Amino acid sequence: MEESNPKTYEECYLIIDKVVNKFHRKWRLKAINWFDFEDVAQVVKLHIFNKWHLWDQTQPLEPWVAQVSSNQIKNIIRNNYTNYVKPCMSCEFNMGEDQCSFTRSGTQNTTCDLYAKWAKQKRAGYGIKLPLSIENHTQEVDHHQEHTIDYEGATNKLNKLLKLNLSDIHYKVYIMLFFDDKSEEEVAKLMGYKTTEKNRKAGYKQIKNLKKMLKQKAIQLMQEHDIVL
Repeated sequence: MEESNPKTYEECYLIIDKVVNKFHRKWRLKAINWFDFEDVAQVVKLHIFNKWHLWDQTQPLEPWVAQVSSNQIKNIIRNNYTNYVKPCMSCEFNMGEDQCSFTRSGTQNTTCDLYAKWAKQKRAGYGIKLPLSIENHTQEVDHHQEHTIDYEGATNKLNKLLKLNLSDIHYKVYIMLFFDDKSEEEVAKLMGYKTTEKNRKAGYKQIKNLKKMLKQKAIQLMQEHDIVL
């Protein structure tokens, strides 16, 4: 039986925001560089708003929001990354890694028409999946053996460097935001941030600026110490 006074999106916003933000870590692990998670979260929330009428309000809200969020994030990754993957991935001549049984050289290159079309139209988009800009490093990236990257070791190295280069409180915020999946409200409370603006989360501007600073510092250290994630 339908509720006589159904809940609105606005009434449930805090719950929605908390559930969506739980996907932060998953996005960080599968990140597309030109999409910040804050932008992704806004896209997901807008989709939830547009599909609000589909939520059966006799059922818990959190699982429904989690399912919608997961599907939307998968769609974003698919539409903005997998469309750029080399055609070699599904080609019958693919011999593994960069090897090809079709070309004279035995490697995947522009003597293949499909590869040449991909290189001209989509190579740049494919490269952007890396967390650092490759504008001036196309040659290095194209020949980088991605499967040899020690992600856990690189993350630990970056974390140690950040601990040395950040204040204790900022490092704690970094861990909370990017590893402990803490909400922005929890971090704002730790930092003592407040707001007087109606319908705004406490410290939303400060948290946004703080996250920007942390990302800039991480990128700087990754570049200085040749860390690849």
